[in-house]
Amino acid sequence: MPMIETDDGTALYVKEWGEGPAVVLIHGWPLSADSWDDQALALADAGYRVIAYDRRGFGRSDQPWAGYDYDTLADDLAAVIEAFDVEDPALVGFSMGGGEVARYLSRHGGARKAVLIASVVPFLLQTADHPLGAPQAMFDGIKAGLHADRAKFLKGFLTDFYGAGKASPEQVEWSLQVALQAGLKGTLACVDAFSASDFRPDLESFTMPTLILHGTADATVPIDLTARAAARAIPHAQLIEYEGGAHGLLATHKDDVIRDLLAFLAD
Repeated sequence: MPMIETDDGTALYVKEWGEGPAVVLIHGWPLSADSWDDQALALADAGYRVIAYDRRGFGRSDQPWAGYDYDTLADDLAAVIEAFDVEDPALVGFSMGGGEVARYLSRHGGARKAVLIASVVPFLLQTADHPLGAPQAMFDGIKAGLHADRAKFLKGFLTDFYGAGKASPEQVEWSLQVALQAGLKGTLACVDAFSASDFRPDLESFTMPTLILHGTADATVPIDLTARAAARAIPHAQLIEYEGGAHGLLATHKDDVIRDLLAFLAD
């Protein structure tokens, strides 16, 4: 398998399709790079060099004990970019992956364009200075469900992820099998990372053209907390809202996402 090694020796699975300007895809929790396949194929067919990788702890990558904080995850993204000798890529992050885009830009810089799809940026958690955020109890409930019966919890989570009736039972089942490839340690630790990481300070690093895509009915990552707030804070960001869209847009709105990605990257 095509693997690269990060600074702490973690092996990451990476796949590269096509030739042309580089587009790096960062997947969401609790899936893998394969969740990007529809978009990756369309981008490669359109003349882009598409690079997608499994986050540490997920898919075919190593499952280390540590490194699930966003600083390390952003450094992992930097390691992929360096290993594939990518210059000035377009960075596209879905859900949790949007955090890697934000933290990479503030720690490393160097992207020609950025895309946030159903992203957790800028901040999810309810705190004293973020009173409209999601309460800690919600994320504690996710972790409790994973501890109690991971397969059962994830099946219910993924049904909501796509929106009731908006994805086929086969799509949900496939996603469940992908999610269960991940280690329990990384699955749990990433809940802490995407819920509690505050990306508001990272937003000033979005100096490049930025596209934000989000569903208006996203109950997993609510649009008011994330996409609309990010669009207000990032100069010249373009926000496209998918009316009635839930969280799993890469499957339920795959043609819309492909269309809007291709239009944005071609500008």
